[in-house]
Amino acid sequence: MELDTRDPITTGAGSPADLGAAGHIALAEVHSAHHYHPLPVVIAEAHGTWVTDVDGHRFLDCLAGYSALNFGHGHPAILAAAHAQLDRVTLVSRAFHHDQFGPFCAELCALTGKDMVVPMNSGAEAVETAIKVARKWGYRVKGIPAHEAEIIVAEGNFHGRTTTIVSFSDDEAAREHYGPYTPGFVQVPFGSVEALAAAITPRTAAILLEPIQGEGGVVIPPEGYLRAVRALCDEHDVLLLADEIQAGLARTGRTFACDHEDVVPDLYILGKALGGGVLPVSAIAGDHRVLGLLRPGEHGSTFGGNALACAVGRAVIALLQTGEFQARSAELGAVLRAELDRLVGHGVVEVRSRGLWAGVDIDPDLATGRQVCEALLRRGVLAKDTHGSTLRLAPPLVITADEVIWAVTQLRDSLAELGAR
Repeated sequence: MELDTRDPITTGAGSPADLGAAGHIALAEVHSAHHYHPLPVVIAEAHGTWVTDVDGHRFLDCLAGYSALNFGHGHPAILAAAHAQLDRVTLVSRAFHHDQFGPFCAELCALTGKDMVVPMNSGAEAVETAIKVARKWGYRVKGIPAHEAEIIVAEGNFHGRTTTIVSFSDDEAAREHYGPYTPGFVQVPFGSVEALAAAITPRTAAILLEPIQGEGGVVIPPEGYLRAVRALCDEHDVLLLADEIQAGLARTGRTFACDHEDVVPDLYILGKALGGGVLPVSAIAGDHRVLGLLRPGEHGSTFGGNALACAVGRAVIALLQTGEFQARSAELGAVLRAELDRLVGHGVVEVRSRGLWAGVDIDPDLATGRQVCEALLRRGVLAKDTHGSTLRLAPPLVITADEVIWAVTQLRDSLAELGAR
């Protein structure tokens, strides 16, 4: 069928509500660059753990915006903070102070146990900020010769898709044709203390890691790995940068994934859930000995730390301070894991999980991860695949035990539909 490339909105053919799913998808196919491959669903409303498409079909969201929606769609406390701030002031830029900025910074410092924060917008911006600050610290404090600082990263990492970040990615889909690449990064196997120790030199300014690799398929390092990394950093005067953008803010059953090993990084890199699913909010948090090196004009962002973002971020921090969501993630994560373990050997090869976050390796002889996601879609569950045969499950933390069990039942039935026994 040949697509009608006329835009029904701009040509007066009807409002978005008149299009239906097929019309919306056709518009996107024509007018949006094809840098995503979304499932064929067009969401119009969302509340809590459930979303409704333009045709009135309901789906249980088991992706939660890659952890940006840890508190569910439209959490009333977050929406109330956003609505109240919208009526007052949204943006003044960092050229001026506003009345949400100081409290947001102080409350985020209290949550992380750090002295200072640098607010930004997207997760990738926060990672780029951490890289810049670590290099500055390496030159100004550690005494690394100019332009020789190195940052050690892990194989299988995902920290974003900016030019610098893809320079140290081993995902060819994200990297190919975007060179020349930014130098100064050394890659080692994730989870190998020995390889990490061997890679440290006097030029090493920092080690940048996800405590759990999300995009990699919820890859959890061996017990004691993070503690060993922290010890190596202390021994060699190296900063530890923890990318908690997906893993942090209650997703794994603790406030931060590093908390599972009682490890405190030099810089927390935060994003996604910090914006409550309402708007992009990110930040890095660290002590004065590192972030105190920044001076006016050396780094910035027009929207970073804007009034609306700070108001929303403060509402998120308040939710985290109760401990309710950390406890829910731990408790319901145990339910999720028990249900998923029953599928091993029946279309599932392996399950990795921590809290309400699971990577499910599908038998490649049975189906691809995409095919499983499409089968789940037909049964009312939204999930996302990665690396070909891995399914990621990360529902909002407001999900119930019955909903967890129902979602895994749909996965079991989807696998059976595809031929699993």
